[in-house]
This record gives sequence, structure tokens and C-alpha cells, in this order.
Amino acid sequence: MTIFKDILTKIEAYETIIIHRHQSPDPDALGSQTGLASVLRSAFPQKKIYQVGGDVGDLDWIDTMDDIEDTVYQGALVIVCDTANTPRISDQRYDQGDFLIKIDHHPDEDHYGDLVYVAAEASSCSEIMVTFVNACSDKLHLTDDAARKFYAGIVGDTGRFLYPATSSETFKIAAELVTYDFAHSQVSQHMNEVTLPQAKLQSFVYENIQLSDNGSGCVLISQAVLQEMGITEEQAKAVVSTPGHLKGCLAWILAVQQPDGHYRLHLRSKGPVINGLAKAHHGGGHDLASGAKAVDQAEIQQAFESLQSLVADYKKIEGKH
Repeated sequence: MTIFKDILTKIEAYETIIIHRHQSPDPDALGSQTGLASVLRSAFPQKKIYQVGGDVGDLDWIDTMDDIEDTVYQGALVIVCDTANTPRISDQRYDQGDFLIKIDHHPDEDHYGDLVYVAAEASSCSEIMVTFVNACSDKLHLTDDAARKFYAGIVGDTGRFLYPATSSETFKIAAELVTYDFAHSQVSQHMNEVTLPQAKLQSFVYENIQLSDNGSGCVLISQAVLQEMGITEEQAKAVVSTPGHLKGCLAWILAVQQPDGHYRLHLRSKGPVINGLAKAHHGGGHDLASGAKAVDQAEIQQAFESLQSLVADYKKIEGKH
């Protein structure tokens, strides 16, 4: 693919490469970012390659970040992975380099960067990275370390191959990755583990979910609940998929209160497209997995009512009862 060759040409042209990802990283953000860094370090050991973005929380089993000075950006190539829009880029120095590349699988509604590759049909940015490496096999090669990271990203963003974006190509790439020397079962085990406080928060979700007759769900998690359970806002992400285990729950909102009193909305769906609803509340994302914001409980209720309408329309069109 020509654009992959263009990306490789830029990589070859720069001695310093700084790789970013989005805030509040998930396994795909970290896997695509640090997996790419691993591939490039192997292919170009003489180059200075950095991965930045701050603390990664409980995902430090994938990798951690570098801490670099502002001066490192001078004359550098910057690559941003898995980030749909510029406000979500972790470390806002991304625009201080000499050239900017965006590689992503979210809808390309914020077309930033000097060179852009977006494949919205891909299961994950990590899947894209493996395709990129394979397309440039004369210069780039997977390593055991990179394979582990890319596999973690794919498993994370497909919900262990559960979500509809999982394609035959996804399985083909995953099968290729597990031929490398890493324990793929341990990757899945890491993703399956929760702390005892997170398990208690899952119970809270089941006990407090508002579930409408048509399969729309909404759960509000306040700062008081988080503090009582000893859980941070980031750790609360472990329960975002919890309502999806309920039979009959087609789409849901998990509203997590932030320290400033506002709410971060996690929207998930098993069918109804919810990214339009996310956009209406200062967010966006994939058709079935998006994020948004709400200033108060009144806005959460408004979003929930809109979600119920979306689900009702979906069931009417699909003939689901």
C-alpha cells in the first residue's frame, strides 16, 4: 500500500521519532504505540525513539512511558496512534515536532496531521500496525515484544474477539502474532483480572443499573462511591462492559463522576449505533463504543432518554422484540 511506504519513508528520514497515543489509555492505545516503538527500535537501532503520554495505571504490564524534554521535539517526527481528535492526545506537545503522522481506526472526523492513515473498518489500531509492518517487510519485522503488545491491543479492542469489528483479517493477524515467543494466555489473563474493589464495583453496577423494558441501561457512579470503594476514575473503567453481560441489555451508559463534579460517559452497544449520541454530548468514537461528557445528572438523564429512543428505533428496524 502506497501510504504505508510513505509512512516508512518519513520514518527513515528522521533520527528522532516520538510516538503518542490517547489519554486514559486502553490496551490498544498502548499496544499500538509501544508495539510500533518496539518494531522501529529493532529496525533502526541508531535512531532515538520515544513513547510518551504519562502514567498508564494498571496497564503497566504492557509497557510504560518515556519522560522527555521539550527540546527533543525539535526536528523530530511525531506519530500519534489510536487517537481520533487532538484534544484526546496524551501530551499536548504532539504538534511541536517537524512532521506529524496520524494512524488510527476511529472515524476520521478530526483530520489532523501532515500524513494521515485511518482504517475505520479495522478492529484496532494494533491490527493496522501489524498490517503496516507486514506491508513494509523489506525494512520492518515483528519482534516477540511487539507481537505481545499488538496482540494485547487486538484482544482489548475486540473484547476478546466478541465485537462486530472482529473480521477474518483480525483472526488471521492474531494467529500470526501468537506464533511469536510470548505467553498469549497471560495477556488474556491480565485483561480478565480485576482487583477486589473493582469486583465490588461490578456488583454495585448490577445492583444499581436502571434497565428499561427495551434493553437500555444506565448506571451512575459517584465520587462518593469511588472513594468508599477505594477506586480511581481510571480503575472504574474495568466495569464499563459489565452491563453487557446482562441478557436483554442492548446498549448502556456508565456515568462516572469526576473530581470536579462533572461526569464522564462511557457508551456501549450490542447493535444500536451510539456515536451520534456521544457527539451530542461533547464526545464521539466508534458506532458501538463511544465516550462523552455530562455536566450534571440532568444531562445524564437526557442522554439516557435519547439512548432509549435509539434502542427503540433499532429494535423496530431490526424486528427485534
